[in-house]
Amino acid sequence: MHSNTFYRTHTCGELRMQSVGTTVTLSGWMHRSRDLGGMTFIDLRDRHGITQLVFNMESNAALCEMARKLGREFVICASGVVTERSSKNAQLPTGDIEIIVDKLEILNAAELPPFTMDDETDGGEELRMRYRYLDLRRPQMQQRLMLRANMLKAVREYLDAEGFVEVETPNLIKSTPEGARDFLVPSRMQPGLFYALPQSPQILKQLLMVSGMDRYYQIAKCFRDEDLRGDRQPEFTQIDCEMSFVRQEDVWNMFEGMTKHVFKKVKNIDLPDFIRLPYRDAMKYYGSDKPDLRFDCKIQDLNAVVGGSEFGVFNNVLASNGLVAGIVAKGCSEYSRKQIDELTEFVKAPQRGAGGLIYIKFSQDGSVKSSMDKFFTPEQLMAIGESVGAGKGDLLVIVADKEKKTRKVLGDLRLEMAKRENWIDKNAWSVFWVVDMPLFEPDEETGEPIFAHHPFCSPHPDDFQYMDSDPLRVRAQSYDMVMNGNEILSGSIRIHNKELQEKIFKILGFSEEEKERRFGFMVNAFKYGAPPHGGCAFGFDRWVMLMAGGDTIRDVIPFPKNNNGRDMMMDAPGEVDNDQLRIVGVKLL
Repeated sequence: MHSNTFYRTHTCGELRMQSVGTTVTLSGWMHRSRDLGGMTFIDLRDRHGITQLVFNMESNAALCEMARKLGREFVICASGVVTERSSKNAQLPTGDIEIIVDKLEILNAAELPPFTMDDETDGGEELRMRYRYLDLRRPQMQQRLMLRANMLKAVREYLDAEGFVEVETPNLIKSTPEGARDFLVPSRMQPGLFYALPQSPQILKQLLMVSGMDRYYQIAKCFRDEDLRGDRQPEFTQIDCEMSFVRQEDVWNMFEGMTKHVFKKVKNIDLPDFIRLPYRDAMKYYGSDKPDLRFDCKIQDLNAVVGGSEFGVFNNVLASNGLVAGIVAKGCSEYSRKQIDELTEFVKAPQRGAGGLIYIKFSQDGSVKSSMDKFFTPEQLMAIGESVGAGKGDLLVIVADKEKKTRKVLGDLRLEMAKRENWIDKNAWSVFWVVDMPLFEPDEETGEPIFAHHPFCSPHPDDFQYMDSDPLRVRAQSYDMVMNGNEILSGSIRIHNKELQEKIFKILGFSEEEKERRFGFMVNAFKYGAPPHGGCAFGFDRWVMLMAGGDTIRDVIPFPKNNNGRDMMMDAPGEVDNDQLRIVGVKLL
C-alpha cells in the first residue's frame, strides 16, 4: 500500500527537466502500458496531461509484477524519482522526463471501458453519450471544457470591467411568445396552471433596465422545444446582455470589444475591426443572413445580360419578375459531366427545390461550352462571363427561379463549392455584423405582417414613415454577429415608448385581451418610465464549438441530449408514476 499521506505532489502535465532528481507522487488513470520483459512502462493520465512511469524488474520485481496487472482506466497513485528519458517523446510536454517508480497503490480497479480514452476514439457518438462520464475523460473533451471555462472567465472579466452587473433571473416564468414551443412545468400549488421554462430572459432583462440596473449580464440557461440539429439543443447557454441609454453604435462597439477580448485572451488572436453588412446585401450577394466570408464568390445577377434569346427557361423567369443569377467557381472549368450532375442533384434536393442547374465552362484554351449552347452563340456566352468576371479556367453555374429561391439555392451552392474545392482556410476567422434586419416578415399562409424577431424590437427611425403604408419595408434596429458562417449573437434596440409599442401590437393584430394576457406586466412597467435600452444574446455553445473547431455543440456541452432530445446517459425523458402526475394535476391521454 502507498505510505504517503497525500495522493499527489504534482499533476501529470507539469513535470519538466528542471524537476529531474526530485521525488514526486502522481495520481491518475492508467492510460496505456507497454511490457518489455525486464521493464514495464505506464502512461499515467489526468486532465493536465500524461507522464510516463517506469517499473524495473531488476530493482523491484514485485512492483513490476503489480504494474503488469494494471488494467486500462485503473486509478493509481505512484511515487518515485524524476529522471531524464533516454528516448524522448516530442509529442508530449512531459516527454523529456519519466518517473522511476518505487511505490504504487491501486486506488480503484476499473472494468474494461467500452471505448478508448483517446482523441481518435473507437466509440461512436451514441455509445459515448451513454457513457458521457467516460467520454469526458478523453483529453480532447477535457480541453474543450477547459476552453469553455476560459471563455466564460474572459467574458466575465470584460463585462465586469465595463460596469455590467451579473443578475440571475428565474427559470420558472410565464409562457410568452418567443418563436419556438415552450417547455411547460405544471404547478402543484396552482392546479391546472403551468410555468414555462424561459426561451430567453428577454422580458426580464428589459424589466431590469426599467428597474435602473443600467448594465446587466447573465450566463443564462435557456430552453426551446424545437427540432434539433448539430447546433441546437433543447437546453442551451446564452451570454445575455442589456444596456440602458444606448444606441445601436454603442451596443456594437461594446460587444465587438468583448469578442475581440475573448479571442485575444483565449486564442491570442487579434481580430480586425468588424464590417457592418446590411441584411439586404447579405441576402443579395450570399443568399444567407449569416454568410461565410472566409472566401469570396458572390451571387451575381444576370437578368440584364441573358434576355433576347429563345431559351424558354430564362424567358419565363424574366417574364414573371424572377431572377437569373450565378456564381463563378474559379478554376473549375474542367468539371466532368459527373461532377456537374452532382451539383445539379444538390440544387434539386427537396430542401432547395431548384428546377435544375445551367453551366458555362470557360476553358483555359479560350473555348466556351455550355448547357445552353443551342440558344446562345459563343460570343454571347463570353459576354455573359465577362459581365461577372469569369475568365479562362472558370465555371459559371446559374439558377433561374423566383428571386428568393434563386438566392437561397446559390447561397447553399456557394458553400458546397467551397467545401468541395477547399476554398476555406480552416485557420481563418470571419467575424462581422449583419445590420438593418426587417422588422416584420409576411406570414407564410396569410401574408400579414408578423414580427421577425420579437415584438419589442424598435423600428429604424428612418423608416417610421412606412409603419402604416408599407410595414414590410420597415427595417428594425436589430443586428446579428456572424462568425464563420454561423449566427453567434442576435440583438436589438428595444421599444421604450408606450405609444410606439401599442402601434406595433396593433400592426401585429393583437386584441386588447391578448395583449393584456401576454404582456400586461411588461406594458404596465413601461408606464413608470422606461429608459432607452438595447442589448443582445450570444449563443455561447455555438461560439465555443467554433473556437474548439468542432462540428456540433454536443461536443462542447458537458452532458448533452441527442438529436431526439434524449439524455442517453440518464435515460431521460422517462416515465413518472401516477402519484406524481396526480399531485401536479396532470392526466395523460
